[in-house]
Amino acid sequence: MPARNEAALEFLLTRRSRPAKTLVAPAPSREELRPILTAAARTPDHGKLEPWRFIVAEQPAMARLAALTEEAGARLGKSPEDIAKGRGQFDLGQLAVVVVEVQRDSPKIPPLEQTYSAGAACLALLNAALAAGWGANWLTGWVSHDRGFCTAAFDLADNERIAGIIHIATESSAPPERPRPDPDAITTWMSE
Repeated sequence: MPARNEAALEFLLTRRSRPAKTLVAPAPSREELRPILTAAARTPDHGKLEPWRFIVAEQPAMARLAALTEEAGARLGKSPEDIAKGRGQFDLGQLAVVVVEVQRDSPKIPPLEQTYSAGAACLALLNAALAAGWGANWLTGWVSHDRGFCTAAFDLADNERIAGIIHIATESSAPPERPRPDPDAITTWMSE
């Protein structure tokens, strides 16, 4: 029988993201964030390409990101409601780690596998923040997919895009549990 890590299994069976709008100060310090980033960097990475990197947006940067979101929304013709929702994550944000997917030329590792690895880095970062006792939420939204915003806000190169924006701060209220998928309904067993 393999050795079980009951605490880790219990965490994974009960983990729950915290809505970004419920996250308040304080956010983790750079020292407190380092082990969370270290855990996220242990993400499965076929070919050791490191097809992701992190940009930490601390609270003082949030006002600039909110303004850039407003500019992007106006340029794209977004409704006032969409603009308000898009900038809300920055207006309320205390700290966010932007996980940037970095597509690297590789004769062996297809681009889609690099995308999967960047998504895995987002989940690893989210889970590490939650395991460290912080509230955390993985967001994207229309602004994350706008090249103009990504260039102005984060100076992303042509081979880079946002995989996720992980907001991390103090949980102000515990969210209620939500319905989860039934494993039996989404699992096919193959014995031959």
